[in-house]
Amino acid sequence: MLISIPEFIGHLHPVLVHLPIGILLLACLFLWQSRKDKYENLQKPINVILLCGMISAICSCITGYVLSQTGDYDDTLVGWHQWMGISVALVSILTYYFRRKKALRKWQWALATLLLLLIFITGHLGGSLTHGTDYLTGPLKTLSEDSAEKLFTRKPLPNVQQALAYTDVVEPVLHRTCYSCHGPTRQKGKLRLDRPDLILKGGKDGTVIRPGNSRESELVKRILLPREDEHHMAPKEKPQLDHHQVMLLRWWIDNGADFTKRVKDLPQPDSIKPLLLALQREEVFRQIDFGIPSEPVESAAQAALDTLKKLGVVVMPVAQGSNYLRADFVTAETSRDTALTLLMPIKKQLVWLNLRNTAVGDSAMAAVGQCIRIRKLQLDHTTISDGGLRYLAKLDGLENLTLTDTRITAAGMKWLKGLKKLKSVYLYHTQIDRKDWARLVQEFPHTRLDSGGYTIPFLQTDTMVVKPPKKK
Repeated sequence: MLISIPEFIGHLHPVLVHLPIGILLLACLFLWQSRKDKYENLQKPINVILLCGMISAICSCITGYVLSQTGDYDDTLVGWHQWMGISVALVSILTYYFRRKKALRKWQWALATLLLLLIFITGHLGGSLTHGTDYLTGPLKTLSEDSAEKLFTRKPLPNVQQALAYTDVVEPVLHRTCYSCHGPTRQKGKLRLDRPDLILKGGKDGTVIRPGNSRESELVKRILLPREDEHHMAPKEKPQLDHHQVMLLRWWIDNGADFTKRVKDLPQPDSIKPLLLALQREEVFRQIDFGIPSEPVESAAQAALDTLKKLGVVVMPVAQGSNYLRADFVTAETSRDTALTLLMPIKKQLVWLNLRNTAVGDSAMAAVGQCIRIRKLQLDHTTISDGGLRYLAKLDGLENLTLTDTRITAAGMKWLKGLKKLKSVYLYHTQIDRKDWARLVQEFPHTRLDSGGYTIPFLQTDTMVVKPPKKK
């Protein structure tokens, strides 16, 4: 318990540090405005505001000092931030004191100006500690780029096979997603990931990578934790590693985590080759899409997969090396709605689900609605009706939905209006009346509603006349 008390006090610093900023800025504003006769009534509250600002500044200095003892931050930058914070507290005390002494009030304006300058300097240094030294100037780089997207896109490699596996493939990933917490200015958990020797050294809890074994590397374990887990890396409010980046990172670690070898010197399984090739052309890297979420996920429990397979359910990864799954019930031995409850253990990994030509009905959709990462759902030729669609309203990531030959009506489509990522819905042979079609198209402006029943026009060029060969 005693060990956790200083940590708790230190964590109060981000909460308290904004109080003196706002309060003292208000005091400076009131001081300057009160010089005018029409704002003379602001004189009375100034002393109280200065007192509150002074006390909160002192509390911020105390909690900030405790937080600095964790060793998670760059000592030089912490030192400057600490002394600037102390200066803010001291100048606020002087301003309050001079304000109370009529003989010294003439100096309060100069002190207010100095206080304002110190607040901005201290705030900037604090922001540099938390977000990196370029947090203020970083966005300005977009002025010299064609688009902001280029800041977060790796420059194309002329020849990926000649590129250095760490410097050109792995390091840019770490730079974007890890340096803000484990870089030159901040070392959370006393871990730095911006230099090879420090990566191998690890942090206060030991090494974070095991060359040759990504599965047992703590860095990979943390990345694969659920995003809401407090130990997940990177923090959920920070940029995340997508599935492709995780695969490249694991590939590098599994092949020895060497910092000097070139890509051509490392084994390249089929699952890695397209990702490496994509690095050669920037536009390909942007467009590559395996139809899976960008967030990494841990592998599904083998026992759950075995249970589904025993029932004839086909379960397989959506891509090589991916933990995300697709499940197909077409060949399942059972089509009872209760069988879908077996999907619950793999609901985090399930992104494609095929229930076409099965006897599942509305009650089965209660289980489907809990698989919130589903992107593609096939319900054609089932007994589902409007009542089943209400369970699908929670599938925020749903992009493709097939409802062909079902009992869906226009009224039931209301349950799908909140699905912002829905790209296409196939509605051929449903009970949607033709007169409701125009209204539905308006209600789903960003979704392609496919009514089926295509007719292909006959062209004269489609006819081929076969003639016997000419006799010689």
